[in-house]
Amino acid sequence: MLLPPDLEELIDKNHPVRVINAVLDHLDIDAISAKYKGGGTSSYHPRLLLKVLVYAYICNEYSSRRIEQLLKRDIQFMWLAGMATPDHNTINRFRSEKLKDVLKDVFTQVVKLLVDSGHIGLKDINVDGTKVEANANRYTFVWGGAIKTNKEKMAGQLEQLWDYAESIAAEELKDKRPQAFSPTDPQAVQQTIDQLNEVLKDKAVDKKVKQKLNYARKNWPANTAKYNEQEKILAGRNSYSKTDPDATFMRMKEDHMKNGQLKPGYNVQISSENQFVLNYTLHPNPTDTLTLPAHIEDFEQQLEHTPDTLTADAGYGSQQNYELLEAAGIEAYVKYNYFDKEQQGRRSPFAADQLHYNEAEDYIVCPMGQHMQNAGSFKSKTSAGYEQTITNYQASNCNGCPLRGMCHKQKGNRIIEVNHRLRKLKQQAAERLRSEAGIQKRKKRCADVEPVFANIKHNKGFRRFMLRSKAKVTIEIGLIAMAHNLQKFTKASQTKKNISIAA
Repeated sequence: MLLPPDLEELIDKNHPVRVINAVLDHLDIDAISAKYKGGGTSSYHPRLLLKVLVYAYICNEYSSRRIEQLLKRDIQFMWLAGMATPDHNTINRFRSEKLKDVLKDVFTQVVKLLVDSGHIGLKDINVDGTKVEANANRYTFVWGGAIKTNKEKMAGQLEQLWDYAESIAAEELKDKRPQAFSPTDPQAVQQTIDQLNEVLKDKAVDKKVKQKLNYARKNWPANTAKYNEQEKILAGRNSYSKTDPDATFMRMKEDHMKNGQLKPGYNVQISSENQFVLNYTLHPNPTDTLTLPAHIEDFEQQLEHTPDTLTADAGYGSQQNYELLEAAGIEAYVKYNYFDKEQQGRRSPFAADQLHYNEAEDYIVCPMGQHMQNAGSFKSKTSAGYEQTITNYQASNCNGCPLRGMCHKQKGNRIIEVNHRLRKLKQQAAERLRSEAGIQKRKKRCADVEPVFANIKHNKGFRRFMLRSKAKVTIEIGLIAMAHNLQKFTKASQTKKNISIAA
């Protein structure tokens, strides 16, 4: 070659890398730049590293070592980086440290560019979630239920030891019995064991009791402290992985037979419109029901906008979510758990929510026409602490009823629990979902938000995080969401033959 090649001539004018370069040149990255203290040796510009990372995610390349190799031999990466060759440590530090807590703002700028270009309007959104496996050991875990069982067992054994000590040293232990043997304070557990040892040291004690006391003295105070620390990490969850304490064990349907597999992971929630990702949040909850309040709050905070309508599946149908959307002025097209069965006519006529309610006289009509009278109300709290009012209704006489075997299996007269507020909210939701607009939105939801997950998991092969901890995993899902949006924007721009973001 007589003259060295020019990379500018080797990159096609309509190549996606040019669009990515143009879009990211227009973003404000002052928040990222502020993380560089200055001084010391020269460093690579954060905009350059951001471009490289986003384009790598578009190309389904997530390994920092693999990206390092591409910067040395792939002409698109070489052109984008201006022949710079940061090593994998630099790339990984930028991704896991410099983008922490600031990438969401950069992603929001991309969403606002999509709004300005007319690709999305932020008015009608679809919400759904998927579970993504964490980069954590599947076999090193802590269960909240096991901690509770062990603490209860410890408390029971402490009480038995005290009862035994009282049987042979009643005078010494008189008026000294603890009010409770709950092992929550390691010092209290240690004090109780020391007190028992002191009382029994000169007594003829059973050999097994001595062994148990010695074991308790060596292990129980330390175990109590360990359980307290584990419960602090759990923070209300039912499990966590020892190699990534932020990850919760969730049942994932990943094999071709859809067999449930229990793996550490995160629940990723997204809002979408026209198959663009508008917002994303991560949650430790295995189910979607409790994720909506935090997701909507983050949506409104990031985009400074409240959507007009929201469409979601039955996983979000709860009193808390319906009332939240109603208070926010968002028209909710959200299914409840039995909506599809009702549509298909497979709902049992004996189900409590299928029985007729006379609001004027406050009674429910059973399948035989008997009036079930109000038997009192009580307050109940959900697992999220949301308070509900439940009313009991009881039939007056179920003896000899020919439908009793199909109606209920209770010993006496049938009693049902009714949440009138939720019942009314479900009726309103059903009316919206069955309307012409509701039917269109239900059809569109499946073709809007589901393909986003399909593209991320199947086409892009992103089924497992590479980093650990919620803060770093949030960066990963932000990069993959940004890559998805820019890749789709690039295709739309090429279709319109308009790749200039400035235009």
